[in-house]
Amino acid sequence: MKKILVLCTGNSCRSQIAEGYLRHYAAGKAELYSAGIETHGVNPLAIETMKEDGIDISRQTSNNVTEYAHIRFDFVITVCDHAQERCPIFPSTAKQVHRNFSDPSKIRGSAEEVKQAFREVREEIKSFSAAFIKDSL
Repeated sequence: MKKILVLCTGNSCRSQIAEGYLRHYAAGKAELYSAGIETHGVNPLAIETMKEDGIDISRQTSNNVTEYAHIRFDFVITVCDHAQERCPIFPSTAKQVHRNFSDPSKIRGSAEEVKQAFREVREEIKSFSAAFIKDSL
């Protein structure tokens, strides 16, 4: 079974959303993990936004990448430029995949504008995740 790590800066939004969709599309054919260079906790708006699309990520946890140093990943997916630049070297032959997504938690505006930013990023990550699983598993 393939092991996939999704890596982001704080493991609170983008990597959590990607973990949820990748797990959904992999349908038990891969082990999914997400982590951050730092840990900021799972963003409640990420949970809410995913719930709107029928994916429950409320039990996912925010983890530091060092917690997974012992796992030999097949893929390490970075979902922000900052994580790609600071991505640790894993002692494996993990294929690194990068796609920079905007950070919806950085959006300032009305509650509806912020929710819309989360929805837009969710849809981008959803499309990426479906294609990644189709092409990689």
